[in-house]
Amino acid sequence: MKSLRQFLVLAALLGLLNPLSAFALFEDCKDLFPGQKIPSTQQAGRDLCFDSFAIYYSPSDKKPIYTVEKLSRDQLLAPHPKRSNQFYEEARLPLAERSLLSDYRGSGYDRGHNAPAGDMTNERSMAQSFSLANMMPQARQNNQGIWAKNVEEPTRLYVKRATGDVYVFTGSTGNSGSIGSGRVTIPSHLYKLVYDPSKNLAWAYWIENTNEAAMTPPISYQDLIQKTGIDFQLPLMNTGAAATIVTTTEPRPAKAMVGGWYPIFFDEYSSIKVDQLIKSIKEGRVASIEIQYDRNSDLAKKIAAQIGAQTSITPSLLHSSPPDSAMVTYERNRVTAIVRSQ
Repeated sequence: MKSLRQFLVLAALLGLLNPLSAFALFEDCKDLFPGQKIPSTQQAGRDLCFDSFAIYYSPSDKKPIYTVEKLSRDQLLAPHPKRSNQFYEEARLPLAERSLLSDYRGSGYDRGHNAPAGDMTNERSMAQSFSLANMMPQARQNNQGIWAKNVEEPTRLYVKRATGDVYVFTGSTGNSGSIGSGRVTIPSHLYKLVYDPSKNLAWAYWIENTNEAAMTPPISYQDLIQKTGIDFQLPLMNTGAAATIVTTTEPRPAKAMVGGWYPIFFDEYSSIKVDQLIKSIKEGRVASIEIQYDRNSDLAKKIAAQIGAQTSITPSLLHSSPPDSAMVTYERNRVTAIVRSQ
């Protein structure tokens, strides 16, 4: 396992894995973007599709460059699953490019969501939203105070009043140092861009990433482009005419899940979860599994051995240490199986 990890790190450094590019594709989730137009930026990154959101991820900063969601009134008014609070490392990223649970230990910074857990309408999307690829080091009081109450919640309230789809981009910029051995960049500023095609209207929240940050009036779309260097390709930018995107409040057909990787959490051994996973493997719906653990290596090895004995897949094991906190001590004994769909 140690040699495998060394190989993956070397492969990432040598570019043997998917090469980095400033040209994002998002082939499996273009419908999350306005007019299916991908933002343009000079920042090199990796595009990651999830079921309900997408991330353009910076391997150098080890946090999102931006995330995007397509939200609607019906979506946010639907019943929501309970917040899981189960963070995990993003298995799709090469080891050298991942932010780690241990990077946040003792840092004084929260693992701040870009695509918020509060926007997720099913358990799988909720679980995916806790990928560390969706997190940025965020000042604790900022995350739990001004950002949650004066940015995220007003955005949801606006969507609940809107007549059609609303697109929301979230990200961070600037450099105020780093945390952890992985040197995850601490952003100096956070932003959330809200775009309502039905009104040809866009605005952005722009907040300092400090505990003392004060709320300021939203900035314009053009100002956000200047501050971030990202052209989000909104129709109103170039034409000034009414947006051409058609929105509707009619029910839409269910979209196939496209997340690729999804987590299964074990705070103790569960024969039901293991049997269901083995069934999925035998039905040809699983390509590979990475099992992340910290203190509970016995449970991780037991799950891996059972899967290996009953299927053709041999899970890889990865030691992963979450931060110490009075509120999240249970994470130290958790085992997370990261499943890659076929």
